[in-house]
Amino acid sequence: MAKKPAKKSAPKAAAKKAAPATDQTTDQTAGQTSEQAGAENSQSGAQQVPRQLVMHAQYVKDLSFENPNAAEVLAQNAGQPNVDVGVNVNAVKLNDEQFEVSLRLTADAKAEETQLFLVELTYAGVVSVQGANEQEINPMVMIEGPRLLFPFARAVIANITREGGFLPLNIQPIDFMAVYRANIAAQQQQAAQNGQTQQ
Repeated sequence: MAKKPAKKSAPKAAAKKAAPATDQTTDQTAGQTSEQAGAENSQSGAQQVPRQLVMHAQYVKDLSFENPNAAEVLAQNAGQPNVDVGVNVNAVKLNDEQFEVSLRLTADAKAEETQLFLVELTYAGVVSVQGANEQEINPMVMIEGPRLLFPFARAVIANITREGGFLPLNIQPIDFMAVYRANIAAQQQQAAQNGQTQQ
């Protein structure tokens, strides 16, 4: 009489990539030997496509650096600047599989009323989504896309501010989930306002 294989919980890292087993699959393998169950699990795992976002290319799409008062500021040592950082994310569908994700970062630095520098960067990438359904594609593109682009965009801003004569500006990590939710809320508010205007 064959012993029932002991059920083992999958590691957390693997659970994120593979879809959870259904009750039907569990019932079918409960009376089989461990070798048979392992073979079927390997086959089913090979058929499943891991849900992931693939980055095909990334590039600087637009870059502006303004340093209007460089001579006066650097000669007088204006002190610790106050930097306002802005972030925006946009995506455009290129074809049936690929999207262009654009991460726009702005940094406006002032010391009291003196403008130190102004950086505007749009860093973009071409991405595609694998193993996701229609409802999952948009959040993956708009959250995971800029998350992958951010370290490179941050390095560009650090380099350009250093070349401008200032200490490198290292932007703090950004919560792109919160950015995504804010964009959704803004779109819903805009749609509601448009509906009231049409009425």
